[in-house]
Amino acid sequence: MSEAEHAAEEGAKDFIREVVREDLASGETSTVVTRFPPEPNGYLHIGHAKSMCLNFGVGEEFGGRCHLRFDDTNPAKEEHEYIEAIQRDVRWLGFDWGEHLYFASDHFETLFAWAEHLIENGHAFVDDQTAEEIRNTRGTLTEPGQNSPYRDRSVEENLDLFRRMRAGEFSEGDRVLRARVDMSSGNINMRDPVIYRILHAEHPRTGNTWCIYPTYDFAHGQSDAIEGVTHSLCTLEFADHRPLYDWLIANLPTPMVPRQFEFSRLNLTHTVLSKRRLIQLVEEGHVKGWDDPRMPTIGGLRRRGFPPEALRDFAKRVGITKSDNVIEVALLEHCARELLNKRALRRMAVLKPLKVVIENYPEGEVEYLDAVNNPEDEGAGKRQVPFSREIYLEQGDFMEDPPRKFFRLAPGREVRLRYAYFITCTDVIKDDAGNVVELRCTYDPATRGGDAPDGRKVKGTLHWVSTEHAVDGEVRLYNHLFTEPEPTMGDEFLAGLNPESLEVLNGCKFEPALAEVNEGDAVQFERQGYFGCDPDSGSGHPVFNRVVGLRDSWAKIQAKGQANK
Repeated sequence: MSEAEHAAEEGAKDFIREVVREDLASGETSTVVTRFPPEPNGYLHIGHAKSMCLNFGVGEEFGGRCHLRFDDTNPAKEEHEYIEAIQRDVRWLGFDWGEHLYFASDHFETLFAWAEHLIENGHAFVDDQTAEEIRNTRGTLTEPGQNSPYRDRSVEENLDLFRRMRAGEFSEGDRVLRARVDMSSGNINMRDPVIYRILHAEHPRTGNTWCIYPTYDFAHGQSDAIEGVTHSLCTLEFADHRPLYDWLIANLPTPMVPRQFEFSRLNLTHTVLSKRRLIQLVEEGHVKGWDDPRMPTIGGLRRRGFPPEALRDFAKRVGITKSDNVIEVALLEHCARELLNKRALRRMAVLKPLKVVIENYPEGEVEYLDAVNNPEDEGAGKRQVPFSREIYLEQGDFMEDPPRKFFRLAPGREVRLRYAYFITCTDVIKDDAGNVVELRCTYDPATRGGDAPDGRKVKGTLHWVSTEHAVDGEVRLYNHLFTEPEPTMGDEFLAGLNPESLEVLNGCKFEPALAEVNEGDAVQFERQGYFGCDPDSGSGHPVFNRVVGLRDSWAKIQAKGQANK
């Protein structure tokens, strides 16, 4: 067994990796080559991350490689912006294609020559029917299709028409090139599928060189063969296209024979992964662009503060199967929370501030208290946090007439300030409308560090920020994009949008260390959750996005599942 095979044997196990192991053991394959083939007509989403992890993972685990190939066969919908964004997302997730970056457009000349090869061998013909006529004569699942009246054109006429299509003599929709397979096939994809169509649109890479373009079905398998791909891994919707994939390879002079394998695509609760629906959300302004942190795009998840390792861990936990299912978004959040708990530095932030004056604390005095950066990581060390006579607490940490199990601050009650002192509320200041606007408290100097030398206990420990040293900033609280776990995919899907998917809090108060956080960094706001620094952050005005809260709903889902069993 080779080192690569041994490493793979020790790694992940699923039906695709078993196929690869068998191919290596039998000599069917000597070097494993996979490919990740996105269309540059939008941004990648979490479903693409699953495919990316599989394709790049298999290539690496078995000592082979994975290509990045853009399926750029539809110039009307493709842009350089998407090409650049996709490469950025792949790199951010930790994958590298090395020198193996390809485009379907790299192969246009070869694909055109192979289309002529099909014509010359009686396996393709130019059809003058309209798209509607072709659709109406394809038949149904129970009835065969009808042959095109142009199906039996001569080789010479077909070659002439196809070359004139390339020369730009015809308008869009005038003619197409169809593979000549079997109009009575039980698989509709085999009923003389269109393999070339006329598109008078400027291509992002080839400009106006071409006005005919291969369909995905024709470009996909042939590009695999040209690039030496051994295992072409697709999602299940392409299973019905595999007979056509194999038929084209069998009838063309390809340099090798790739094989296609299918796995289930990712479905995630409380969002949509249909590219058409994501485009609609962006273009109609329901979200603030492709990288809106509510979007399931990789760009949106990155901006929100999800670490790339969390997405890879999520893909690993979801696994590779042939069964369609819907994965709880709570699992993705759990992966991020578990990672950030170990990595994220702890900081104090007051999101809805309430001013507190500690009346017996010396005026003008400031002391610096030791605060732990991360209790999960001793190497993260400590920082010093300024403390003064006036501080901010969370509005929700005070109640004038609290219920029995409210253990935070109330009139006459003593609580602990994190890293600081015990304080007791002595007075409540209200405005003319009766709203609480300020608290007066006293502190016990003997409790510095948060413990009482006499051993007395308090049930509440609150975070705080010194008013004199507070950094003003903004916090964006993100919730699920859709209210229902499984949003409808019909035309009414917008009705399921969550009107409370974003809450923006201005005037938040941060401890000084939060002014030094860089874009993309994630921290834990003590007692609040995990937050990522947004690109909108400016000098002296940080903006943070909530990645996930501290409570782990995935643990509850698992516990409920075990109880049901």
